[in-house]
Amino acid sequence: MLRSSVRTLSIGLLAAALAACSQNSSNSTDPKEAPATEMPETNPLLTPSPLPLEYPPFDRIEPAHFLPAFEAGMAEHLAEIDGITAQAEAPTFGNTLVQLELAGETLDRVVSVFFGLNSAHTNDALNETEAQIAPQLAKHRDRIFLNTALFGRIQDVYRARDALELGPESLRLVEETHRAFVRAGAMLPEAEKESLRAVNSELAELRTRFSQNVLSEVNDSFVVVQSRGELNGLSDAQIETAASEAASRGLEGKFIIPLLNTTQQPLLSQLENRTLRERLLQRSTERGSRGGDYDNREIVSRSAELRARRAQLLGFANHAAYVLDDETAGTVQAVNERLASLTPAAVANARREAGELQNIVDNMGGGFQLAAWDWDFHAEKLRRERYAFDESQLRPYLELESVLFNGLFFAASQVYGITVKERFDLPTYQEDVRVFDVFDHDGSTLGLFIFDAYARESKRGGAWMNQYVAQSRLLGKRPVVANHLNIPEPTHGEPTLLTFTEVITAFHEFGHALHGLFSDVRYATFSGTNVPRDFVEYPSQLNEMWATWPAVLANYAKHHETGEPMPEDLLDRVLSAKRFNQGYATTEYLAAALIDQALHQLAPGEAPAAEDVLAFEAQALATAGADLATVPPRYRLPYFSHIMGGYSAGYYAYIWSEVLDADTEQWFHANGGMTRANGQRFRDALLSRGGSEDAMTLFRNFIGREPSIEPLLERRGLNEKASDPAKPFQDAGT
Repeated sequence: MLRSSVRTLSIGLLAAALAACSQNSSNSTDPKEAPATEMPETNPLLTPSPLPLEYPPFDRIEPAHFLPAFEAGMAEHLAEIDGITAQAEAPTFGNTLVQLELAGETLDRVVSVFFGLNSAHTNDALNETEAQIAPQLAKHRDRIFLNTALFGRIQDVYRARDALELGPESLRLVEETHRAFVRAGAMLPEAEKESLRAVNSELAELRTRFSQNVLSEVNDSFVVVQSRGELNGLSDAQIETAASEAASRGLEGKFIIPLLNTTQQPLLSQLENRTLRERLLQRSTERGSRGGDYDNREIVSRSAELRARRAQLLGFANHAAYVLDDETAGTVQAVNERLASLTPAAVANARREAGELQNIVDNMGGGFQLAAWDWDFHAEKLRRERYAFDESQLRPYLELESVLFNGLFFAASQVYGITVKERFDLPTYQEDVRVFDVFDHDGSTLGLFIFDAYARESKRGGAWMNQYVAQSRLLGKRPVVANHLNIPEPTHGEPTLLTFTEVITAFHEFGHALHGLFSDVRYATFSGTNVPRDFVEYPSQLNEMWATWPAVLANYAKHHETGEPMPEDLLDRVLSAKRFNQGYATTEYLAAALIDQALHQLAPGEAPAAEDVLAFEAQALATAGADLATVPPRYRLPYFSHIMGGYSAGYYAYIWSEVLDADTEQWFHANGGMTRANGQRFRDALLSRGGSEDAMTLFRNFIGREPSIEPLLERRGLNEKASDPAKPFQDAGT
């Protein structure tokens, strides 16, 4: 997943910051991190960092710096805007659009560092600052987007654009800036602008509350296990981790299973105790809807209503129509048709898989009907039966250091010619965070890469990329980007052995990082991953391809103790099993995408009441034909963080992008595979261009034609050609 803090004067103008408000929270109670009321004498956020590439001086930044830095940054930004509108000279591209692009540098720095930290390593002080600053950022955004004098100047330049003889990227800056202001309400009558301001402010507050509830709830929803025997199926190391987790919470002698934010939980594939599996899944699915301080149903209901009202104010039928108008999909109808075309085949495959799993239950004399909490456990049995391996056999060959250096970095060097070297002289915000120089094929510096691998209570769930510094030739800046994973940290001294899913996720997120690192644009508005949401996942999903590319897999899949490569027959079985269980995987993903669309295609007045949110979700799945009791949606509405942030009405983006990814993977296979020439072509035609050209134009320029859906259907097993479950499939990093 991408969560990228972009410049405050990018096309979204604080949209990334406001989306980030929905993704960050913590329940830290360290008294040393209590909110401060006074700013220290010097504030490192108010001047550019003296470190290489303006890398943030994390060792000098304190929670107390942020609120005054936000206030100073917003004041400076508004003064810069006033300077643009106060000019006596007629509006020109240079004195209006370029000056707008240059404005807000201090605020951008504060936004990038704050939301980066508040995602990765938050505390009570940052949480309190977030709650205070979210509505202020929304108001600040509106002060700019709804500024009549500023929009008047932009509109004058926009109307004269064809006569200005601008280069393609500058012309696009004019057009996209004008479009962003119109979409934000710049052309509304003043009374409607006031209504819009009120909606935006309340939504910002709701996003913050939702995100803080999600993380507080996931940290509060752990499952306590009384005896070691109940954990049969787990490794000794996993049981030790569960015991340590319990001891850290004052429950010595017991065991704790913490939760991730997805519906399904990783240990469900291993736990032999069916009762414990049921407890674990039920604990997961009830999050955000069990009453108490962290219940999110009212927030979901109210947010859906406010979004629908805002869309209507802006001339759209509903929030989905508003969002999709700015994506490559374009319309609600296009997304509905795509989801409807995929759902029946995915559900049919899931039902077939459920039948196979029920046969395993029956053959074991189980005497019960397969339930959602049984799926992963028995699917793993079927995997072992069909392909003669299980996840426990893979993990010794998937050690983090080897995956990182001999997998991610090796593949990037082979495809793009870059080199990566760790450095130890830059400060980090947490002791196990790492920093790397990234050098181009000619030895020049491309940027800095931050790698944050491990899960912790101060870190939100999932995996994501963000950027602390966006590339811009106008500003003379090179990128500083970060990847964040949530790999369970092993006990002291033990190696970090990954699941294959965690390996795929690491490659996915590094694909986002490469998109940011390869950016070569003039305006930061278009830098790197500043592209439509249903396009941004395309390069990252394509990068997953290299995780199972034979030369790459053989290079990193080595036993962590002996250094022996993964046995060839095991490797072959892993590759053969890539589409295994994908009826389930596709259906659980589509179910989440469908409820996202159902919620955001409501008109004002149609949002479900808080007590009806889960019933609405169930009805939406039934209407779409995706209501399988054994396949719950990947996220339920009360903990669906994507759609309270930048992916509202946009969770479909993963499958939309995968059409392009699957098609491009076929192109690589047909054109010689892993070659520097192919990598350079992809980098030059697409990765380096960011949002400086229309997204689908970039795709067509690279591949030479319109995208085809057939490679996706074959990969996902959704067409007749792909009926063999042993044919390859590539997981989506969602």
